[in-house]
Amino acid sequence: MKAARPEKEETDHEEIHCLFHRPDAPVHRGRRLADTKITVSGTGEIPVSADNAVVSLGVNIRENDVLTAQQEANRITAAIREALTALGIPQDCLKTDLLNVYVIYDYRGGDEKVSGYNVSSTLAVRVTDMDKVGPVIDAAFAAGANTLSVITYSATDTEEAKAEALKKAVADAKAKADVLAEASGLKITGIETVTEGGTYSYENSAGNFRTLGKEEASDTGTVVEAARLLVSANVTVTFTAE
Repeated sequence: MKAARPEKEETDHEEIHCLFHRPDAPVHRGRRLADTKITVSGTGEIPVSADNAVVSLGVNIRENDVLTAQQEANRITAAIREALTALGIPQDCLKTDLLNVYVIYDYRGGDEKVSGYNVSSTLAVRVTDMDKVGPVIDAAFAAGANTLSVITYSATDTEEAKAEALKKAVADAKAKADVLAEASGLKITGIETVTEGGTYSYENSAGNFRTLGKEEASDTGTVVEAARLLVSANVTVTFTAE
């Protein structure tokens, strides 16, 4: 006759059976939900107005003699500076951006011969009144400038715009996560991590300049349309879902 198994041992066995074989045990459900995560990126952009422009312009001279070319470039550069100062541009806003001298060779006939010298001088002109960008170009060319390289725009204070761009980036990430969660039959329950990808400013269109005709204005002049700036922020957000 077999001895009866202790009642306590049966109870222990039954508890073990429940823990490892009941698929609907709460501890298992909690673990499954905790593992559900949705990671998305978000972008936010805020437009700002430019309040600074740097106009790169100058003169390019070609002569047979390098000294003559350099002297002519220096003379015109000085005339440009004088004209821009008379327009109200401070001296500390006029910087030499580039000075370049190179030899021009002639290879006709199979021989290398020096045919001349090219001297170029470029000024970086910082303008804080956007309405003066066009007149600056006109005054410089009237003084002898013959090159205009680029106009670069910037904004002095973008901190508030950066904060707003970050808010929009997080909202964008949340909207994407909601769509993904709904499509998967889930619901967003919280945020696990937020990583900032950085904020930066850039021009969303190049500054355009053109010369007005007589039918448009009584005096011809360069009209510059200041580029709109965008402050952009990027974030990566990991959401929890169930």
